[in-house]
Amino acid sequence: MSSGKIAAQHATLACYKALATANPLLLRQWERVGQTKIALRCSDEEELLTLQAQAQSLNLCARSIMDAGRTQIAAGSRTVLGIIGPARLVNQVTGKLRLL
Repeated sequence: MSSGKIAAQHATLACYKALATANPLLLRQWERVGQTKIALRCSDEEELLTLQAQAQSLNLCARSIMDAGRTQIAAGSRTVLGIIGPARLVNQVTGKLRLL
């Protein structure tokens, strides 16, 4: 499995868990439309946090993942951001990013 695929799965689980109680309707809609997951690249942790804030300002579910530090990344580093919501809103946040 590619690193992008693994990252998407990890971030998706965090969003799924959050939406299961916070917004089950959005979760069901996302499930009905195929559970889209796309891995994109941003420049650094600061940009990742900016993207998360932008997504949350649009009322999207946005959850970042902090690395456990067991391999190459320092513990506590944010490495992945999952965003779930209507495609047009997600694209407002991520539309300029490149594929991973």
